[in-house]
This record gives sequence, C-alpha cells and structure tokens, in this order.
Amino acid sequence: MGLATAQGSTPQAPTQAVAPAPTTARGVLGIDIGGTKVALRAEDGPPGGPVRTEEAVLRWPGARVAGAYADWTALAGTVADLRERWEGDFAAVGVAVPATVGPDGRVLAWPGRPGWRGFDLVPALRRLFPTTALAWADDGDLAALAEAVHAGAGNVVYLGVGTGIGGGVVHEGAPLPGPGRGSCEAGHVIVDRSGPVCDCGRRGCLQATASGPATLRRAELLRGAPVEYAELRTGLAEGAPWAVEAVEETCAALAAAAVSLGELFHPELTVLGGGFAEGLPGFTARVEAHAAALARPGGPTPAIRPAVLGGLSSLHGALALARLQPVS
Repeated sequence: MGLATAQGSTPQAPTQAVAPAPTTARGVLGIDIGGTKVALRAEDGPPGGPVRTEEAVLRWPGARVAGAYADWTALAGTVADLRERWEGDFAAVGVAVPATVGPDGRVLAWPGRPGWRGFDLVPALRRLFPTTALAWADDGDLAALAEAVHAGAGNVVYLGVGTGIGGGVVHEGAPLPGPGRGSCEAGHVIVDRSGPVCDCGRRGCLQATASGPATLRRAELLRGAPVEYAELRTGLAEGAPWAVEAVEETCAALAAAAVSLGELFHPELTVLGGGFAEGLPGFTARVEAHAAALARPGGPTPAIRPAVLGGLSSLHGALALARLQPVS
C-alpha cells in the first residue's frame, strides 16, 4: 500500500459511534498497527526543543483470526484514553498499516489478521479522527523512511522482522515505488521455491521462513517441545543447538533477500529492525556473515546495521508522516 491521505468526508464505517473530539488540537499522533499489538505515540514541541509525549500500547483482544470489529472497538477505546490524557485533539495523525488496502480504503488482505479482510479501514480511521489531518502508509515503507532519516542516508533498504516481515526501500530520500503505486513487499520476495507455504498462500516467501512465528515454529521442531520467545533468546545466548540452528536459517534467508535487493537498488545501507530481531543477541552480525558469504566479485556490498530505532521504526515513520500533513 502506498502513501495515502484522508481529507473531508468519507463513507460511513462499520464501527461503533465515537464521541466528538475535543476542540483543542496540537501535536501529532503516530499509530503503528501490528499483527499482535498497536503502538501509539503523541508528540508536541518545537524542533530541537523539549518534546511532550504520551504513549499507549494495545494488544489485540482476540486471536489472529478474530473479526475486525472487536479489534477496532479496542483501538477506539485506546485512542479515547490517549486523547483524554493529551487533554485535547491532535493536529495530524499518521498511521503505519501492514495490510494491503485497496483504492477504496477496504482491506484486501492481511495474513497477520485475516479477519480484517473486507474491513473498511479508511472510513473507520476517519470516524476516529473526524476533523484531523490524516495519512496512512505501509508500515515497512514508513520504517525505511524513519531509519533513512536517522542514518542521514538517501538510499536504504529496510527489513523488519516481527509477526511478519516488513520491508521498504528509500531511493534518493523517497520511498519506492512511490505514492499510489503500492509498497515494497520485501516479506514476499521468494527466497526458496520449495520452502514453506506463506500466509499469503505462496510457497517460499521470505516471511514464511524468517518471520518471528516461522522462527519459533522451526525452533519447536528442532527442540521437540514448545518454545516461547524468551526461551529462544536464552537458548541462543547459551548456544543451544536447536536455538542456533533455528535462528541461523532465519538469518540466512534474510541475507539472501538483502543481497538480492542490494543487486537491484545498490543502497548505502541495509537496516534490520523489528521487535523480534531486536531482542535476539548477535542477530544482525549473523545476517551480515551470511550476506558476506553470498557476495560476488564486483557486486554491491552494502553495510548491514541494526535499526537505530529498533522495534519502533514504523511508529517513528508514522510520526514523520503526520508531520508532513498540511494542518488547517
């Protein structure tokens, strides 16, 4: 999904009524919608000066296959609580969205929460923020933009490892392919034609091998017992063979994607982010080692670095998007 904005009236959304927003509007709100949780952050303050912030985290109340209504009811409540703490409304809102959204604002696909398919996302957002400047974009695109800004680099590839695999490419300071032309779906780059089936229905996508859930499933098979994330982290730190092998396969797949994207875009920097990757010791170094083994003579060799913003890249990208919106 490419960059999009919402101005004026929109069709009625199938969500509960939302109380009128307070009349005082200041600062910006970033919302990062994820497969298991939503992160929200409001900021207000002059450039370079002290910044007032308020934050909230919502964990979706139901299973991943639950319908969108329960999810959106919970999100509306979280927004209302944050708005009350903010003591006013927000001048602009930016939203990072992992789902594929059609031109009419309807969710076409979201393997992470399939119950959202067909949900009228854009009208629902407008009902939450009826008088606020509002824009939304793919979470990977926004993460790439935020990391590029923080790195001071104009050409960046971003791979975010979480519930899925987010991705983005920044070329000469702007996200590719550009507003209205879709998003850079790096998670659906095919890295193994005989690999596992992805949530999207295709076999061999990067996401099917290297996402957080895919890594945990592989660890469980190797260990012969259920594995929680904290156990994987501890096992990796202690050198447990089942944990090392599970993570190495993930890192090898990410390296293959990074090298392939490097051949196409010749970035100055490849950034690895996402909450799953951030918490695993030595994760970036493992990816970098696999990428070095795939290098070809004379080929591009971009540096691979952990995300400066860690698992918050998409959220900061949403804030940056909000700041770009014209405010009346």
